Amino acid sequence: MIFMINTTLCYIRRGGECLMLHRIKKKHDLNQDKWIGVGGKFQDKESPEDCLLREVLEETGLTLTAYQYRGIVTFVSDQWPTEYMHLFTADGWAGQVQECSEGVLEWLPWERLLEIPHWEGDAIFLDLIARDAPFFSLKLCYRGDTLVFAALNGKTIKEEAT
Repeated sequence: MIFMINTTLCYIRRGGECLMLHRIKKKHDLNQDKWIGVGGKFQDKESPEDCLLREVLEETGLTLTAYQYRGIVTFVSDQWPTEYMHLFTADGWAGQVQECSEGVLEWLPWERLLEIPHWEGDAIFLDLIARDAPFFSLKLCYRGDTLVFAALNGKTIKEEAT
């Protein structure tokens, strides 16, 4: 049986800051100890936008009012099922940030996002977001925590030396 998952990930921006989730509360978390945006797995019959709005509300208490679908990131791993992550940014919301059951939420300066523990491939899509790149497809292949291959819009941008 082939198993794949669809997820959303959102980088909520406030001026020069971004709301980040430090994943330290869940057991058996593939993102354990890393800092990521907010989001999660699709439920049956959800669109990317449905999942985004539900997950952001569940994890942060915020109701998004302005967001943009930025791209799709395909994660291939030797340890986890293939994941299709639908990537969003948001800069409008209603409500107040609440405590999250999956980790600690913190507003961090955008420039610091690559200084905190993160997946190596995150640097690629964070740069695309920062440069306001048009909608993109990014494939990231990992061996353990090591990025061994990356392709942007079907063109190889990183490959492990043989």
